[in-house]
Order: sequence, then structure tokens, then C-alpha cells
Amino acid sequence: MTFGAAITDAEGLRLTSEEKRLFQQMNPFGFILFARNIDTAEQVRALCDDFRDAVGRNCPITIDQEGGRVQRLRAPLAREWMPPLDHAGRAGDQAERAMYLRYRLIAKELFELGIDSNCAPMVDLARDDTHAFLKNRCYGSDPNRVSTLGRAVAKGHLDGGVLPVLKHMPGHGLATLDSHHDLPHVDLTQDQLEQADFEPFRALNDLPMGMTAHLVYDRIDPQPATISSAMIGLIRDKIGFDGLIMTDDISMKALSGAPEDIARQSLAAGCDVVLHCNGTFDARAKVLEAAGEMTAQAQKRAERALSMRQKPVELDIQAAEAELSALMGGQVYER
Repeated sequence: MTFGAAITDAEGLRLTSEEKRLFQQMNPFGFILFARNIDTAEQVRALCDDFRDAVGRNCPITIDQEGGRVQRLRAPLAREWMPPLDHAGRAGDQAERAMYLRYRLIAKELFELGIDSNCAPMVDLARDDTHAFLKNRCYGSDPNRVSTLGRAVAKGHLDGGVLPVLKHMPGHGLATLDSHHDLPHVDLTQDQLEQADFEPFRALNDLPMGMTAHLVYDRIDPQPATISSAMIGLIRDKIGFDGLIMTDDISMKALSGAPEDIARQSLAAGCDVVLHCNGTFDARAKVLEAAGEMTAQAQKRAERALSMRQKPVELDIQAAEAELSALMGGQVYER
């Protein structure tokens, strides 16, 4: 079975009959959840079942559950975490273990709801002028430290049976604009990027899936990275990432044009799968049709990514929470 080259979402708490028919016909690779799709634990599990029943397989279902501002699951379904940058800073020299435990607990929450992927780790490097929409979601500014923490985050997910999605390749920390609303530009050479921003992604280039950044790297290509064959080539050749490359949400305002056209451009540039969120039913249908089926190489990457799903390693929740509290000086969650 060849997967559709798209990841998409649903309008509400359960699939409509119209959505079920669309997904059965187009067979998207996977799905993503938003706050509007979440009510109770039983409802989330039922919606995940709806998705998998529609495509007739154990497709991946992902979410943005970084903790801090970006977490779709909230109390009482999930713990309320402080921003990652604050968490890593508070843990200090113990940040590697603290970040592992944080995301191991997040993975457990996700897995128990039927969600088996998460859009993390985010290893963009924080700068003094990094836009506020991104900055406190970062893990730090030093490439080596960020690489170490990113590896801990990835391991926490994998040990919990959840596939991590590495983001935002090849580096979003230089953005001084919010790509949800504007198109950021970066004025660094390739050599400068390789010495800093590329490094955490290179250190984690064995992860199963990665997400692009909607940024223009002016000295390399005038096109945003998501639709730039030059930038996707650098991700493959210089970062060495051979996992499944998915776009960031193509409905974000950083990209211009009809979503179905952006889908075609992204895949032509070398992305393996298109992420399309928050569109109307008709927009989703057009994107799924435009994306079509995965290429043979994308299909291999997708199958390899799915093969990395594993049964969760046993976790003593009370012991994990107690250890994390000790590492964090007693302040673990957002107040």
C-alpha cells in the first residue's frame, strides 16, 4: 500500500461521514490533532480510532505537545509544563536528564490516548533577537548543549512508543518574524549556517522524521526552504538527514499561494510529505489530491520511520516525577 503524501487534520471531535470517505479514498500518511479535536480521553482515543479505521492501517497520529505555550493537550488530560527554555535553564547541569524525564512523561500521556508521534524535539538555536513566538520553545543557544538536550528529548519519546519529529530544519532560530504570519529572511552564508544552526540537526540526523522551516535563506536561495530544492538538498547532503521530511504547515502565512499549489511545490523541491492544517474540508480535499501518492523513496523513508515505533519501556511514574522534581528544585510544572 502506497501512502498519500500528506498529513492532515479533522474539523471536530469525531470524523464526519464526509471526512471518512475522503480519507479512505486519499489514504493520507497520517494525521495531526489540535485543541479543537480534544475533549475527553475517551473521545480522543475514539477519534484516533476513526482516523485509523478510515485508512485501514495503524497510521501515525501526531500533535504539537512541546509544553509551555505550545501544548494541545491541557489539564486534566495532561501536565501543564513550563516553556522548554525555562525548564532546561532551571535544570542547569542536570538538564539532559530533566528533559528526558519531561518528554518521557509527555510520551506516556500521548501514547495512552492513541497518539504515537509528537512534533519535538525543536533544536533551533535561540538568539538575542529570536522572535518571541519561538524563543522560549528553544532549548538554548549553544549547539552542543542543544544537540545533547535534543537527543534526550528524542529518546524520551522513543522509549514511550512515540515517534519524534525533528524541527525546524535547517534552523528557525534566526527568525525575527513569526512565520505563522510573515515570511522571515536570514542573511547568513552557508558556511555560517553550517558552523552553528545546522549542527544540532546534523547531530540528530538519524531521527525518523523531520520538519522544514518556512524561512528564506537569502544568500542561498530566494525561495522559502520548504519549497526550495537547494535548501532541501542541504538538509539531505550537509545535515545528512535521510529520514522522512515533512513540511511545516503549508497554510501558514509565510508561504503564499493556494495550499494545493504549495503542496506541489514542496514535493517538487524534495519534501516527502506535506503537512496541511486548519483548512476547510474543500481545501483539505484539494491538498490531498494535489499531494497524490508518495514517491518510492518517500515510501521507503515512511516505512522506515514507522518501523521505529516500539512498545513503550516500562515507566514508574511516581519515581519519574519524584526524580524530576528533585532535579528541578521542586518546580516542575507551570504555575
